[in-house]
Amino acid sequence: MNLPMKTTLAAVADLDEDTSMIKEADTSPAGAQAARSQNSLKRWAPLAILAGLMAVAFSMGWHEYLSFKTIGLNYEALKSFISSNLIVAILAYMALYVAVVALSLPGGLVMTLSGGLLFGWLTGAAATVIGATIGATLVFLVAKTSFGEAMAAKAGPWVGKLREGFQENALSYLLFLRLVPAFPFFVVNLAPALLGVPLRTYVLGTLFGIIPGTTAFSVLGAGLGSAVESQNAIYNACLSQHAGNAAQCTYSIDTKALVTPELLAAFALLGVVALIPVAFKKWSKRNGTV
Repeated sequence: MNLPMKTTLAAVADLDEDTSMIKEADTSPAGAQAARSQNSLKRWAPLAILAGLMAVAFSMGWHEYLSFKTIGLNYEALKSFISSNLIVAILAYMALYVAVVALSLPGGLVMTLSGGLLFGWLTGAAATVIGATIGATLVFLVAKTSFGEAMAAKAGPWVGKLREGFQENALSYLLFLRLVPAFPFFVVNLAPALLGVPLRTYVLGTLFGIIPGTTAFSVLGAGLGSAVESQNAIYNACLSQHAGNAAQCTYSIDTKALVTPELLAAFALLGVVALIPVAFKKWSKRNGTV
């Protein structure tokens, strides 16, 4: 009766000793170094993947296809495909928009106008808002995970004070940055990650902040059908005249002309409206009403 008990106690003692050795190994300098290396890999891997994809996209010249010429010359084929495969086309458009935003490729305006042109302003605007929000959120998460918090920890007191002020009214500030077109989209994707904006606030601020601009440009895009058809006729006639030599023919739809000073002023006014709660809060604190 005593022999099995002694054997069991010996086995338990050996197990405790093995567990103790494992713990000691984990806390050894080599184990700590391995843990740091693993954490560093998890931290920087998303950024490395994103940077690698950006390098591939630009080196392959994929961003050059994001032009109204590409859309215009394939206008009829795209419309035909969409009429037969609406859901697939919308999902493909959203996936492409996510990639454009996440990889910071030029062509966001062309994409938004094309969404309105091909799907109609309402469907195009909805698909664009969702795609752009997902793409921007991916950039935000990568930046926050890789270097956002680390830079914030090493930043000086001035940056810390800026973070505190921004976080206090994060949604209003983010709406302002999204509404006013003076700030590049990719910059607004990165800055909140450095300023400690919570994910939920970032998603809401991005989602609602881009709705006005996206809707406006989707409406403008929906009205470009006749301009595209006219330019296609001119371009095809030029090709016929020059025996198919595309170098002799130009395809031009000036999308920049759509961004009028009046439209920019309207967006700026919306941005000012977004800051009204911040101004009221500061005024109330200054006058002791809150």
